[in-house]
Amino acid sequence: MKTLLQNLFDLESPHSIGTKIYLRLFELFIVFNTLIFAWEWGYYILKLSDVVLPLGVAQYIDIELFFGNNLPIVNALAITLLSIAAFSFKRVKWLYGIVFILIHLQFVARYSQGEIPHSQSLLGLSVLGLGIGSVFLKNKQRSLHFAFGFVLFFIGLGYTTAGFSKLIGTGVTWVDGRHLWLWIGEKSTDVLSDTGQYQINFIQETVLNHWWLGTFILAAGIITELSGFLLWWKKFRIYIFIMLIGLHIGIYTMMNILFFYYSIELLIIGFPWHKLFNKVIDESKVNAEHSLHKFLLY
Repeated sequence: MKTLLQNLFDLESPHSIGTKIYLRLFELFIVFNTLIFAWEWGYYILKLSDVVLPLGVAQYIDIELFFGNNLPIVNALAITLLSIAAFSFKRVKWLYGIVFILIHLQFVARYSQGEIPHSQSLLGLSVLGLGIGSVFLKNKQRSLHFAFGFVLFFIGLGYTTAGFSKLIGTGVTWVDGRHLWLWIGEKSTDVLSDTGQYQINFIQETVLNHWWLGTFILAAGIITELSGFLLWWKKFRIYIFIMLIGLHIGIYTMMNILFFYYSIELLIIGFPWHKLFNKVIDESKVNAEHSLHKFLLY
């Protein structure tokens, strides 16, 4: 257990400039996307009038109080101010906990019409991780380490349980290529009804003509999901993230479903960018010292 916690929450060179830059960029990405969705959802809520399907906290409170007034915009403004304050000042990072509550209210109000997306779930978990870390850890730099590891843990857990849910619901026959044919057809109908036209791409056409290829793609997908928990360990992390990004490229290619912000966060978290930052900084120091040395000799 100790080794697992170390793999999740301890980054190499935790006090290096590169690691600090990396974690701050991770935090900035979360804040930036929180603001985007807070305002996007806020303006959409203005068009709603009734709750069709209550989600999350909306099952316990009347979320219709967000309808028919400017409360969604006020909430978006509050999220904006609190997020900027939490990002800018170490002593008030606990405000991320309030931001999480407010953005969840915005989410359940926006998606109260029967549509339940999961593409923003990672964003919510990221804000929650920042909130928990800032409340329970006095060292604010360590709170970012906690948020990073918190997100890693739930990404791994989410993909692995998604794989098991497929096996529990359908069994090993889930990988049957004919299922992929069905999903391609269903998605083409959705796109056709939305845009009035749809043209399958070369890869989709090839899969539709070869059952074994569809079966191979689905088998690779579920193996990738079941392997998600391995990213909890550093030695497997980069390989699992490459597989996960490949999984999402495959989903987009096969069914035109793009988890854009989700995939960007996978790219940010999945690779040791802090090592690159440290290398660039070290090389810059060496070049600067070399230039100064030449100048002094001259």
